Amino acid sequence: MSIEPATLETERLVLRPQVVSDAAVFHQLWTERDVRVPPHRQLSSDGRPTVADIAAQIQDASETSKPGLLTVQRKDDAAVLGYCGLVFTGNGAPEEPELAFELLRAVHNRGYATEAGRIVIEWAGRSGYPRLWATVWDWNLASRRVLQKLGFRDTGETHGESVHGRSLLTVLDGERPQ
Repeated sequence: MSIEPATLETERLVLRPQVVSDAAVFHQLWTERDVRVPPHRQLSSDGRPTVADIAAQIQDASETSKPGLLTVQRKDDAAVLGYCGLVFTGNGAPEEPELAFELLRAVHNRGYATEAGRIVIEWAGRSGYPRLWATVWDWNLASRRVLQKLGFRDTGETHGESVHGRSLLTVLDGERPQ
């Protein structure tokens, strides 16, 4: 199975393929991450990844056939809010994608992550992926609520632990909440 890159729209959002100019916002996401996030997902002591590093990653990803993460943009003012999409990390079953999302703190608690996640789930279903996975840190209650609203359930398995908590594995099978 494969998923064609797409532009998806909801009432308030446009989710589109990433472009190099998104790198500054994605770098801001790195600066806003909770200190409990593992070191490989935080800025290093020398400030890496830089905006240029992220821009290069976006450019490299645009040359692959995998759909990856989509940029989440508000419709009314075209502001880039973060990303949401599918990644094939193998955290669940092989060849089944994982839902991933991250939005700027300034736009949290407005329902954007749930709205973006819902349209990505629909897109995945239309593309032949009836089951999706997601990992979430046990302390990340906001993201856990988003996943719950989207119909994900805790599998009871962990996908990593650190001094800061456990990464919980969740799954979405079949029926999608409306």
